Parts: sequence; C-alpha cells; structure tokens
Amino acid sequence: MSEEFRSSFLFLLILIAAVLPGYSQRIVDFTNPVNLAKLKLQKDTIWQKIEFGANLNQGSFSSNWTGGGVNSVAVGLFFNALKEKKSGRNAWRNDFQSQYGIVRNKGQESRKNADRIFFDTKYNRELTAKWSLFTNINFLSQFSPGYNYSSATDSVFFKRKVSGLFSPAYVTEAIGIEFRPASYFFIDFAPGALRQTIVMDRYLYVNTPDQQNYGVPIGKRLRNEAALLQIVANFDKDLAKNVNLKFRYQLFSGFAKPFNTDNRLDAMFTAKVNKYINANLGAIIVYDEDQSRKVQFAQALSIGFLYTFK
Repeated sequence: MSEEFRSSFLFLLILIAAVLPGYSQRIVDFTNPVNLAKLKLQKDTIWQKIEFGANLNQGSFSSNWTGGGVNSVAVGLFFNALKEKKSGRNAWRNDFQSQYGIVRNKGQESRKNADRIFFDTKYNRELTAKWSLFTNINFLSQFSPGYNYSSATDSVFFKRKVSGLFSPAYVTEAIGIEFRPASYFFIDFAPGALRQTIVMDRYLYVNTPDQQNYGVPIGKRLRNEAALLQIVANFDKDLAKNVNLKFRYQLFSGFAKPFNTDNRLDAMFTAKVNKYINANLGAIIVYDEDQSRKVQFAQALSIGFLYTFK
C-alpha cells in the first residue's frame, strides 16, 4: 500500500470520525408522537433555476479606415438548468450546462470560440447540517469538431481536426463526503472515483509524440482511470443585486501518477443590465498533462440576451 493511499485513507477516517457524533445525535425517536407528527408535516424542498440566452457581437470598418481592422460577427448561445430536491436527510441535485459560440472574420471561414456540454447528477445522504455522504456521475464534452489552424495560410485546406463530439468526453463516477457550509457553496472529497476518457474519433492525432489522444492511445477509444483522490468545489451566489458569480473547480489525482494532478476551473461572472440584457465574463483554466504540458487558458466577454426563471 503506497504512502499516498494510506494518507488518503487516514484523511477519510478522520472525516468520518468527525461527523459520526453529530450523526448519532440526529437519530429520531419514532416512538415519540411529537417527533412522528413533525416528520409527517415535513415537506420536500425543491429549488430550480433555468436560464438561456444569446450573445451577438459585430464589428465593421470602411475600406478606407486607416486604423486597421477586420470585419467580424460572433454569435453565442447557452442553456443552463439546475434542480435540487431535498426530502428529510436525502437530497438530489441535477446540473446541466451548455454553451456554443462561433466567430466569422472577413476572409476566414467560421470558427467556434466556445463549446461545452456538462451534466452532473448527485445523491446526498445528510449526516449533519453541513456534512453528508454523496455519490455522483458527471459528463463533460463538446458539440462540434475543433481545429488547429496553420499559421501559413488561413484556408480550409490548412486546418487539422483535434477534437469533436465525444472526442474527447469524460465520464466520472465518484463516492465520498461533502462539506456544505452554505447553500451556495460545497466541496466534495472523493477517495473513491473512476474516470473514463472517451475518444470516439480514431483518426485524431493530438499528441503524437506520446502516441496518445487526451491520454487515450492512438487507435483506441477508451481509457479507464482510478482516482487516489478527487476534489470538487462549487460556488454559485449573487454577490449583489443582478450580479452573480459561479465557478466549479475539479482536481483529479490518479493512482498511476498521483502527483500529476488534472486541474480544471470554470468560472462565469454575470451582471444583468435589465430584465433581459446581461454582460458575461467567462474563463476556463486547465492543467492536464494528457492534453498539454502548459497551463491552458480561455476567456470571453460578451453582452446579450438572458432570461432566467426559478
């Protein structure tokens, strides 16, 4: 048994020992008529939030514009849905997020500048007011192919496909313990987690020196990994009226290379100008050696239409 595994196992035992006393104090005496009456009066708590929107950015210059510039049009669409249900000590949470955007510069073909599909479903069993056991499954992929474009020329004949639908896709199953100090923030510790990396397109050649595409050997479609530890932190809160900050951070440490952790942060800052107009500032930071030896960063600022109902 490795030292890292022993440390992780000890950490889990400490967490369980910390929450069990609180759990034992919450056991209800169903023989007491007062407690039984309270249980019958208890109702399910359901909260949901659905939002969808579109962003349009456009710029144009006259032929004699001396400052230089390129005519361009960019369109983005997104749809998010979150539903949480709690019944007694049981809770269920479903979170779906999607985003897609394209940009068209004069003299170039259309290119995507945003593409994400994310779904997470999770069951919690409450131990105390702030601690619970959980099990969940989440999925991450994209809608359409992505390309690397040659710097030599800007033509459809000088682009190389590097991604697509289910190429890659990540499916993660986890079981662990959750700490939720507030309704808008939780952090999950999962010593038990499995992840499947899927590359359906066998003709991709993203990382040829290592003979791998996103960690999947070239010519194969699936890679399984067991986690030494997975940590997920999720924050979603209105910082002020009509101003919201949302982020999700994930760390995945596999048994094969426990110190080569995969890290991903998705963040979105949204400010509503009025009921239907909003400004979004989004950022994604990724460090995954199966994709690149360097930190990857993507950022986008947009203004457009947003409709939300709860």
